[in-house]
Amino acid sequence: MKRLLSNVYALFLMTVTAASTFAQTPIRFEVSFSEPQAHYADIQMEVSGFDNEYIDVKMPVWTPGSYLVREYTRNLESFQAHDSHGNPLDVTKIDKHTWRVHHAGRQAVIQYRLYGFEISVRTNIIDDSHAFLSPAATFLYVDGHLDHPAEIAIIPHAGWSTVSTGLEPVEGKSFTYAAPNFDILFDSPIEVGNQDVFTFMAAGVLHEVAMVGGGNYDVDRLIADFTAIIEEATRIFGVNPNKRYVFIVHHYQSGGGGLEHLNSTVLGATRNGYTNARVYTSFLGLVAHEYFHLWHVKRLRPIELGPFDYTRENYTTALWIMEGFTSYYDNHLLLRAGLVGEAAYLQLLGLDFNAVENRPGNLIQPVAEASFDAWIKYYRPDENSPNSTVSYYNKGALLSLAMDAKIIAETNGEKSLDDVLKAAYEHFYVNLGRGFEEAELEELIENITGVSVAEVFRAAHSVDAFDYNAYLRPIGYELIDQNEGQKVPDLGMRTTVTDGRVVVTGISRNGSAWDGGISVRDEIIAIDGTRLDIGGRELAHIIQQAHVGDEVQVIIARDGLIRELTVTLKPAAEGAYALRKAPLATAEQQRLGQVWLSARQ
Repeated sequence: MKRLLSNVYALFLMTVTAASTFAQTPIRFEVSFSEPQAHYADIQMEVSGFDNEYIDVKMPVWTPGSYLVREYTRNLESFQAHDSHGNPLDVTKIDKHTWRVHHAGRQAVIQYRLYGFEISVRTNIIDDSHAFLSPAATFLYVDGHLDHPAEIAIIPHAGWSTVSTGLEPVEGKSFTYAAPNFDILFDSPIEVGNQDVFTFMAAGVLHEVAMVGGGNYDVDRLIADFTAIIEEATRIFGVNPNKRYVFIVHHYQSGGGGLEHLNSTVLGATRNGYTNARVYTSFLGLVAHEYFHLWHVKRLRPIELGPFDYTRENYTTALWIMEGFTSYYDNHLLLRAGLVGEAAYLQLLGLDFNAVENRPGNLIQPVAEASFDAWIKYYRPDENSPNSTVSYYNKGALLSLAMDAKIIAETNGEKSLDDVLKAAYEHFYVNLGRGFEEAELEELIENITGVSVAEVFRAAHSVDAFDYNAYLRPIGYELIDQNEGQKVPDLGMRTTVTDGRVVVTGISRNGSAWDGGISVRDEIIAIDGTRLDIGGRELAHIIQQAHVGDEVQVIIARDGLIRELTVTLKPAAEGAYALRKAPLATAEQQRLGQVWLSARQ
């Protein structure tokens, strides 16, 4: 990996590098929107102060926080360059994301257009109502000069009046923003349009919220709930490193997902979900998750995740720590902030247990390997992914829970995972100014708490069964399977109804359908001589009347050909997992459970 100035270090180093950085002539960008209804942005890039014969300009192939090579240049067209007098410059495309501009030391003015209509938190979205710019998908950089300052001027389309971004405004220039380097630029999304903007103070930091696309939200309620989350998260680390933080919230008919940035985040939300308790709680969990990343990922991080190489994959086995710890803390913050009660919190944890323990891939792929292979597997799921992969989000959250519980139990409630995170932030980010190796973090945990967590770290690199109750019962809780002992026949497949046809969409590893030869995309026509009705309601009825061990004849259509398969019914493999108070818990275990559930200073 190239040793480039990382956005992870940028704020930490800014005070000592600002003078030399801003002595350089910034690379200037102008962004305009001549055809937003057709989903286009027009970009002009001005480069000066480079005395060599040519410069290579590149576009990132990925954006930090979303571990997939996305080939952003697929949306770039009409690349051209000229000097300050309008004379054309020779341009040679070197590879899929690099252009060599022969400028002979003159100023180079580069122009290109970007198509943007992929709805996500990591890609450009442009239409006649607004433009969201994901900087890694928008701005080119000069190869070898990620540390160069940049200035971005936004020219809003007619009728647009507002720009929201974590970038600092340039005094005296409307809609113009400065980035001390390109790591900061690539970590600062930009929203342009007529978004509803409100601000509030929390943890001594000014927070700006840009609500895009309407919604039935209550601003006062959002401010109160956001504030509670922010102050609980800040309490863990003892410091909030930002002076200003920006939430950009995109509303859709049904939306979700988020992406963390150094002093901002982009969230997806359901437009009219704010009055639905379940949907709203999920949204607050997303807010907590992305805000927690402000410390845990954007500053405290694995050593592989910064400085970044934007031209290729940046591999790490530690996403189970970064996303896993964060996925554990997001709902825990809601509990500690008083936004959900104990029962609701235990139900949320139960969702993670069911997602992990009912996924066959949990016994195939170690969660550390899932982290490393995120680039080729997590963001490219297919019908067999549940059989072969595990999520580093929820599996990592459960290992975090086990680690927290063990620390609380073995220190009599004096220490917790909170103490670990605060100490790790101070040691690796503040004092050393670098990321950590997994072994270093494990050692720090044991030094801070006096508790060995080697078994949890080993579990992250293994597919062996993990005894969660060995960690939960000492703090007065236990995991139960409400389906334990039941033997209900099950075909072990997922189906959907398409034009009245029952079509297989997924097969569970080692289930009845798996062994019997049923495949994804098969149409189920009949079972044991009974033709399935439109909608497939007969399917569930037939299986409910059968017994484990029965053989059933399944008639399918596969690629236009009719086949008959004999399938032996196995018992349903899925559990119904729930977390509850352990009925035999001692008074001391119950006390430790309350320590776990309470806000820890």
